[in-house]
Amino acid sequence: MRIIAGTLKGRRLNPPANLPVRPTTDMARESLFNILNNYVDYEECSVMDLFAGTGAVSIEFISRGVKDVTSIDINNACTEYIKSASKQLNISNIHVVRADVFDLLKRAYKKFDIIFADPPYALQDLPSLPDIVFQSNVLNDDGIFILEHPKEHSFEDHPHFWQHRAYGKVNFTFFANRLDED
Repeated sequence: MRIIAGTLKGRRLNPPANLPVRPTTDMARESLFNILNNYVDYEECSVMDLFAGTGAVSIEFISRGVKDVTSIDINNACTEYIKSASKQLNISNIHVVRADVFDLLKRAYKKFDIIFADPPYALQDLPSLPDIVFQSNVLNDDGIFILEHPKEHSFEDHPHFWQHRAYGKVNFTFFANRLDED
C-alpha cells in the first residue's frame, strides 16, 4: 500500500500479513480522495476513521493536511500497527483508539467534519451504521460520512444519502447532514 498524495506521497505502508483486515485498495482510495477534493478543505477538517484496520485511510488524510485524525479499531494488532506506522512517518496529529466502534459512538463527545467507516463486509450491523453515526451526533452539521461497503447494500433511501460510487468490488456511499442542491 502506498500513500497517494500529499506530504507523504509515495511512502509505503507494510502492515503485517496476519492483520485481520481488508484494506481499501490504492485505486479505490485514490478515487475516494478525488471526490473529496471537490468538497473538502482538508486543513480545516477533523476526521474519524472507524474500523481503521491498517490506518491507510487515516494516514492518507494526514498526508493531505487535515488537522487531526482519530483512528478507531477494536483489534489490538491493528491499533499497534497504526501507532508504529505513525511513529515511522513522524505523524503527531493522529489519535489511535482501541475500542468497539459501536460502544465508542454511544459515548463520543467530539464532533468531526469527516467520518469514514470501512467495516468488515460481513458485519451484521453494517446496514444500521449510518443511523448509528447520525444518532450519535458526532458529525458536524456540514460534515460528511463515508461508508465503504459491498454492493449488496444500498443506502439510496436513507434520509442523509448524498451519493454513491462503485469501484470494482468497493462501494462508497456518502451521507451528509446538510445536502446542497447544487
